[in-house]
Amino acid sequence: MGKRLGTRRTPASLLASRYFRSLVGFLPRKSVQLGAHIFALSRFSTFDWLRSAENFKYVWLVMSRPTSPSRELAVLQRRIVTCTRCPRLVRYCREVAREKRRSYQDWDYWGKPIPSFGDPHAQLLILGLAPAAHGGNRTGRMFTGDRSGDFLFRGLCQAGFANQPTSLHRNDGLRLRNCYLTAALRCAPPKNQPKPEERRNCQPYLEEELALLQRVRAVLVLGRIAFDTYLRVLSKRQGFPPRSSFRFAHGASHPLPEGLPRLFCSYHPSQQNTQTGRLTPEMFRRVLDDIRGFLAFT
Repeated sequence: MGKRLGTRRTPASLLASRYFRSLVGFLPRKSVQLGAHIFALSRFSTFDWLRSAENFKYVWLVMSRPTSPSRELAVLQRRIVTCTRCPRLVRYCREVAREKRRSYQDWDYWGKPIPSFGDPHAQLLILGLAPAAHGGNRTGRMFTGDRSGDFLFRGLCQAGFANQPTSLHRNDGLRLRNCYLTAALRCAPPKNQPKPEERRNCQPYLEEELALLQRVRAVLVLGRIAFDTYLRVLSKRQGFPPRSSFRFAHGASHPLPEGLPRLFCSYHPSQQNTQTGRLTPEMFRRVLDDIRGFLAFT
């Protein structure tokens, strides 16, 4: 018996893409799948509105509009603020916010994970350790309301990376210029000592930020923990050199492979370092000068 002849059916996906292209004109191949989904919705009576060519085109244009890094960073920060991955840190931040320090009794403490802030198109990324219990955990902004922040922003302002030398509260007018500030940990840890698993819980947020900050050409790590955290993220890349091949020292800088941003190192501007003279304003200024020179001539 010969083969049974019949009409050849056109796949539904091809019909969808043909209809979709007829409405919005020529499209790259990656847009066809989105159009097919919208087309499928239009087949249901609930979505009669989509059957209008103009309405169909409008929906596709809205859904396929590329998301800007600035918008994605803002969404990421909202996720960070609501994070509860580390119960110990959540309890501690809330406890500090409830009890307060006597000198800050009139403050409405933030008491939650701290978002990053700065220029989403920055060429310089600064990576710190964690918020202070009565600094960032009180004010809701990194390095804001404590001595470490006073030291940091005074230096950044002198180097042209900030519009003012002080950081008092979230609405004090501070703006970073060509600079973005983040941290290895988003919650204030008891006695400034985070547990290894807490650092691991926070690391995915940093990984997402690094992917979204597409113009970064220099990374400044503040302290050994920030240094180790950044290299731990990069070590996930295939072929990245062993972390042991990089040495942390104040003023050190390391060219990294694969076109990655250059890595600059500084001691953390903690009171323990700044009040003992281990880190002076002049030492920090030299690091920032090195970064400015690198950004200017590369």
